[in-house]
Amino acid sequence: MGNSKTPVLVWVRRDLRTSDHPALSAACKSGRPVIPVFIRDSQVDGLGAAPKWRLGLGLEAFAERLEEKGSRLVLRAGDALDVLQHVIEETGADAVYWSRLYDPDAVKRDSKVKAALKDKGIEAKSFGGHLMFEPWTVETKTGTFYKVYTPFWKMVKDRDVDAPLPAPKDIPAPTMWPESENLDDWQLDAAMDRGAGVVRPHVRLGEAAAQARLGAFMAQIVDGYDASRDRPDQDGTSGLSENMSLGEISPHTCWHAGMRAMHEGKKGAETFLKELVWREFAYHLMHHTPRILTGNWKEDWDAFPWNDDERKAEVKAWKQGRTGIQFVDAAMREMYVTGRMHNRGRMIVASYLTKHLLCHWKIGLKWFEDCLIDWDPASNAMGWQWSAGSGPDATPYFRVFNPVTQLDKFDPNRDYVRHWIAEGRSNPSDAALSYFDAIPRSWTMTPSDPYPKPIVAADEGRKKALAAYEARDF
Repeated sequence: MGNSKTPVLVWVRRDLRTSDHPALSAACKSGRPVIPVFIRDSQVDGLGAAPKWRLGLGLEAFAERLEEKGSRLVLRAGDALDVLQHVIEETGADAVYWSRLYDPDAVKRDSKVKAALKDKGIEAKSFGGHLMFEPWTVETKTGTFYKVYTPFWKMVKDRDVDAPLPAPKDIPAPTMWPESENLDDWQLDAAMDRGAGVVRPHVRLGEAAAQARLGAFMAQIVDGYDASRDRPDQDGTSGLSENMSLGEISPHTCWHAGMRAMHEGKKGAETFLKELVWREFAYHLMHHTPRILTGNWKEDWDAFPWNDDERKAEVKAWKQGRTGIQFVDAAMREMYVTGRMHNRGRMIVASYLTKHLLCHWKIGLKWFEDCLIDWDPASNAMGWQWSAGSGPDATPYFRVFNPVTQLDKFDPNRDYVRHWIAEGRSNPSDAALSYFDAIPRSWTMTPSDPYPKPIVAADEGRKKALAAYEARDF
């Protein structure tokens, strides 16, 4: 342990907040100078266009938050271990703290960093904060991991969840700051091109905005959340996935707000808590079965004859929101304009791609990874495999969502469709027109184009999917 003048490095990752940040709190409580460092390594460079752009915005907002507390964010690019060792040499720091991540690449990187630093006598310590329940602490009675959500929920729902930590009033600064690279020079927005200007007004950026979003949800929406969460034509969800993906708010903070709402008798609060635990379940599965990110979770699906050719016309139509199926197209266009997609829409577009079009879920997983500002590795993988039937806790694989009857049920007046689809309308909404400003120029689409007929009709696609399933011996 260093003396009172030896700095502690806080390696910032997907934890862009000052409140309920165990690693930052521990560093501040040490009484030593604290140097927050963010590293643009190969894992950051490998992010898709929208997540990388949103990360850049988040880093800018977090840097401003740190400055309010007398600190700053040091930016460096390179291999994580190399960067940390250089900053340690420059500052004399002998401790590095960070918040745990759970995807296989991060685990491999962090294990290497921790071992190398400890070998050099540097205190290297990881903290929780990204999850409420560490994946290895939730076990069945036989000591195995959970493969089905409902028993997982029943196991954790009555567990104590740590109360959120307060933000430090100030963050002790070093006498001399190490040099920092310039965020603008990183050009994290480059791949977004003109889409950045379209999506930016829909972003709720930073820690304060996330807290306000949670407060508004608890005050105005959560009571009716059981029904409103399935209605894409209504403002009936929390919207917090965007902020949670980068740690601008912690799951602990959301959980305790939900518990208070439940104790106040707000009917939808328990459903909100279940959604938080659904996220935890995704991480539980990613930790225990990392193949969920790259291959069929149910390995007997490996021989299923999905199309995996992204060049096919049906895949292009799906990506463009031009399938002729209104629910699918409206949801895809919502994603291009806002960077997010209503959860009911995600289920419908995923089901349509994997079942009506019989295309591999990996195509959709990869596309969402590029287009969603709330992209999360565990939730994205589990969501796609759940919809495809190859994953855990899925509806029966032979259940095929009918996107037309789903629209009748959840958008009965077609308000959602009108909001996002411009073709064929004399006075389309600004949101619908924004889609044409966001999409790649190479798509050469205009609002005056005729709206397409279905590339695969709802009933026809269901028959094709069922025939394919019957030909397989599951």
